[in-house]
Amino acid sequence: MGEETRPNGTNPRTSAPPTIGSSVIPIVNKLQDILAPVGSELSNISLPHVAVVGSQSSGKSSVLEALVGRDFLPRGCDICTRRPLILMLENSQPKPGDHDGRVEWGEFRHMPGRRFDDFSKIRQEIQTETEREAGYNKGVSDKQIGLKIFSPNVLNMTLVDLPGITKVPVGDQPSDIEARIRKMIMAHISQENCIILAVSPANSDLATSDALQMAREADPTGSRTIGVITKLDIMDRGTDARNFLLGKVVPLHLGYVGVVNRSQEDINKNRSIAEALAYEERFFRDHPVYCGLSNHCGIPQLASLLNQILEQHIQMVLPGLKAELNSHMGGIVKELRTYGDAMESKGEQGVILLDILSKYCEVFSAMVDGKSNEMSTKELSGGARIHYIFQSIFVQSLEEVDPCEDLNDDDIRTAVQNATGLRNTLFLPEVPFEVLVRRQIARLLDPSLQCLRFVYDELMKMSRACGVAELQRFPFLRRRMDEVMGKFLRDGVKPAERMIENLIETEMDYINSSNPKFIGGSKAIELAKQQLKLAQGNHPSSNNERPVSSGGNTALGTWGISSIFGSRAKSGEVQASQSVGETVPFVEQIPSTIQLREPPSMLRPLETTEHDAEIIIATKLLLGSYYDIVRKNIQDLVPKSIMHFLVNYTKRDLHFVFIQKLYKENLFDELLQEHDEVVVKRKQIREMYNVLLQAIQTLEEVELSHNSNLRSGTEAATRLPTTPDFSSHVRSTNCGENRSSDASSFTNSRARRLFHSEGEALPVKSNGL
Repeated sequence: MGEETRPNGTNPRTSAPPTIGSSVIPIVNKLQDILAPVGSELSNISLPHVAVVGSQSSGKSSVLEALVGRDFLPRGCDICTRRPLILMLENSQPKPGDHDGRVEWGEFRHMPGRRFDDFSKIRQEIQTETEREAGYNKGVSDKQIGLKIFSPNVLNMTLVDLPGITKVPVGDQPSDIEARIRKMIMAHISQENCIILAVSPANSDLATSDALQMAREADPTGSRTIGVITKLDIMDRGTDARNFLLGKVVPLHLGYVGVVNRSQEDINKNRSIAEALAYEERFFRDHPVYCGLSNHCGIPQLASLLNQILEQHIQMVLPGLKAELNSHMGGIVKELRTYGDAMESKGEQGVILLDILSKYCEVFSAMVDGKSNEMSTKELSGGARIHYIFQSIFVQSLEEVDPCEDLNDDDIRTAVQNATGLRNTLFLPEVPFEVLVRRQIARLLDPSLQCLRFVYDELMKMSRACGVAELQRFPFLRRRMDEVMGKFLRDGVKPAERMIENLIETEMDYINSSNPKFIGGSKAIELAKQQLKLAQGNHPSSNNERPVSSGGNTALGTWGISSIFGSRAKSGEVQASQSVGETVPFVEQIPSTIQLREPPSMLRPLETTEHDAEIIIATKLLLGSYYDIVRKNIQDLVPKSIMHFLVNYTKRDLHFVFIQKLYKENLFDELLQEHDEVVVKRKQIREMYNVLLQAIQTLEEVELSHNSNLRSGTEAATRLPTTPDFSSHVRSTNCGENRSSDASSFTNSRARRLFHSEGEALPVKSNGL
């Protein structure tokens, strides 16, 4: 396809000289290519671009093709753009000695390395790729198509062609197709890094333009929206779009540009874009209204404006973009560490295994000692829980136990009487005290073993909570380590149990009544008498009361002497017979025997004397005194035994046991086997890491280049030719005169008003929002 030149010999698509965007905008295109492979994972990173929005048949495709200067987009009366098209334009000048004839070509992101010199094949590939994803019957998809076009006849910019706004479903489109397309469009134009190119046809009511309405919703201030009014040549006679182009109807901060499109008849007749651009130039030059609005009219003006706005926007957002990439890089690096590097040799496997085992033991010891890096602020953990078990559960529980709570007075009195045997109790017997105190000491065994079990459970919890990131890669190694750890702790419990049992047995085996802290029998009796007197003083009616036997009359006159085999006779019968004065033989005068009751199988004392009461109180005092001595010993020695035989033993020998059980070369492959998803995930994270690293390095190169230019005193304004101000052209009486030769002047004058060489913010128009 040939290129048409203007009367002064300039190319209508490249009349505007290159701007500083020629060095920065390709960087964004490069970032687009770099981030594309992992786009879904980094979807929240928005690169600066221009999104083209418009309703169906608004002229979007014609505008894009005019900016490129080539026919390459699918055409038709129905919806044609059914997937977002990321169009990256790069100005590429032929290199000296380049004889392959490739001056303009395109490359698709999904077909890297393949160049399309025939732009009709680019259109065909767009159609094929659209149908592959969105179907053959007008369906839409939000998956992007990436296309980069290199040409000496374009200015650098990144454009996104979005599906046209539709209202009536066609083909297999769902009934909510309008809502879906609007949602897709809003997802793009709501991004702060997006410049909105709102395309509206001049032959419709511009005040109700769908494109402008959506742009206002996404960009309420109008600070990043450029209005494009198409089809100015087919407006009704006597009407024009002057007020719209000047921003008097719907004000926009970045203004408007009017263009003339190729008609469907032009397309059907294969009228070239070059011819259409030449026609557009003549139309604006000769039009009585538009000739005075040269900086608002024409594709060259639109291209230059987009180039400069995008360049300014890129320079403004690059620092924040770099910071965002660095933030993502930090997260990726952290995640990558959890997956580690792939292992290729036994040596690498051994190093990784040894490192994991060492880290595990370090983390475990740190949790026990309270030095963990992931210390909780919400609840006790690690060694603090063991300390709580010792002090707040074990020690406190033993202190709350009453050594006599399961002994009543009858129990103690029975034990004392049993200890005296055939004799009455004259003094406090030692045997019942020792029997009772041993029984109470034996009660300390169960809580001591429970304490050991609690600590064992806590150690098991800590072992499962050891946060060694590398273990996530190797589930089988984790299971084997848990097995080794469990057996190791169980082995540590056994000597601790024996030690605790020995402590209790030692205390039971020898009752040391010579302990200086023990009150002793004399002191106990003295205290018992005092307590008893105090109790009697509180109950006067009980004074001088003595226990009375319940066995009936025990006078000696009632006892007779008889054979143990004789029968019992009542004394009254004998007296009666004698009173009659009858003479009775001697054998008939023997009284009957007294029959005793059989002793019950279980005997309990029935009466409690004052002496018994003293003995009971004294025994309780002795039990409490000696129990306190033993309790304090147990409270001190049981935690020490648990710490020595279980906790500290685990800290000391765990690493050695792991090495002994697991660090074997024949086990490396088995222990370090990874899940398939881990391998895949590591590959994805590694790719993302490389992508981000490349993107960050690219931005750093831009910064170095920019700083170098600043140091050399190079500014954007000095690279633009000096031209008369736009106002002089507005005052020209002949609107068509010199328009071609001064097109670049209009563009550059416009650029100087919009942007300052020092990078100041865009000025707000007097009629802007």
